[in-house]
Amino acid sequence: MVAQTDRLSIIKLLQKLLSSFILAAVFAFNAYAEPSVLVDDETHELLIHIVKPIFKTAGVTFDKNKIHILNDMSLNAFVTDGNHLFVHTGTLLKASNVNELSGILAHETGHISGGHVMRQKLKIQDLQMLSAISLIAAGSAAVASGRGDAAMAVALGAHGSMLNSLISYQLSEERAADESAVRYLKALHQSPAGLKNFMKTIQKNSRLSGYEEVPYFKTHPMNAERLAFFEKKEKQNGGVTSSPYDADFELVQAKLSAFLLPEKQVLKTYPLEKNTQASKYAHTIIFLRQKKYAKALALIDELISSNLKNPYFYQLKGEILFESGQIEKSVQAYQKALDIMPDADEIRLAYASCAMELPQNKKDLSKIIGLLNQSVLKNETPRAWELLAKAYYESNQKAQSLYASAKYSFLIGNIAVSRLQINEARKANPSKSLSLRLNDLENEIKQYQSDL
Repeated sequence: MVAQTDRLSIIKLLQKLLSSFILAAVFAFNAYAEPSVLVDDETHELLIHIVKPIFKTAGVTFDKNKIHILNDMSLNAFVTDGNHLFVHTGTLLKASNVNELSGILAHETGHISGGHVMRQKLKIQDLQMLSAISLIAAGSAAVASGRGDAAMAVALGAHGSMLNSLISYQLSEERAADESAVRYLKALHQSPAGLKNFMKTIQKNSRLSGYEEVPYFKTHPMNAERLAFFEKKEKQNGGVTSSPYDADFELVQAKLSAFLLPEKQVLKTYPLEKNTQASKYAHTIIFLRQKKYAKALALIDELISSNLKNPYFYQLKGEILFESGQIEKSVQAYQKALDIMPDADEIRLAYASCAMELPQNKKDLSKIIGLLNQSVLKNETPRAWELLAKAYYESNQKAQSLYASAKYSFLIGNIAVSRLQINEARKANPSKSLSLRLNDLENEIKQYQSDL
């Protein structure tokens, strides 16, 4: 029995090692920290503008809800099952312009259009089968020879061969994605210069960290090889390096820097003397972090006066006003942001959260409930369900409030409380449609527990 447990644990370990290659990480460098999902409408909207034409060129179905931002300072971008695209904040901050970012995302699109993630999974499944067979062979060798080291030699030899096979397979797919990226950029009249320049950034960071490329263990072609390819294509294809979204990208970088990086670093990168929108944006956020609300409001008003149609300036003003205790004015600022961009999830949530701090009449509550229901249809966040539960409660819709509370409890992992709230909702005379949703939630909980 002990030997069987050991064998199973080894199989699971091999499976874990192999399955870690499923993510088609393309520009990976120093990806050690555990990333977290970052929600920011401004950054997300920029990525939509960049990715959408690339997907169209590649013949890939576009779904903006499958674009994700990871709060991770490593240089990385990757795709997973279901054509989900992930971009690290490190990549967003290190890219010099939209052309570089377009090149990176065009490469990821190459992985999607080439079906690389699914083919990798199938390849890995085959290798996992071979790993199990190799372990059985290792056991047979040990029995035949009476020596444990014979089993270890067989297992390690087979594992090394499997890794070689997988790495070789991934190298060919990385090259194919590079070629696809250049083709998409050419069709969009964009230069591959961005890809070349970003490869130089990776190369520079590799040298600074003392990281040495070892072809045998790398899952991507050597940086020098890729750099030479992009330099050749830049000369052949031509194309522009500027973008109509470069100014938006500068604001996104200033915003991410101000919220995520140390203050000293931000102030050095964005000195206020520059008198640019990006520097003012960064300093507004720094003043907010420092609780210097008057200075933050003065700067954000300057930005708004220079661009009355930027919803994110009004959004930031709403946040400053809320933090400084000016709730009514905060609601007004968020409303202006919503007037410009009514589909922005983050702004909807901010408006609802702020508005719920004030006394509400029936009409106001109905508006808040409508906005929050739009949000949860697209993205079921615990905060949205928590606010919905409160709004339904204040509008005397008990069954709906309990259902929203149950969804909130489930999403934060409090299964026992969620079940109690489902039962209470059933006692509160729910409508037929709500009863069906309560059943769906209960089934979702059962499925979640069976998957554990």
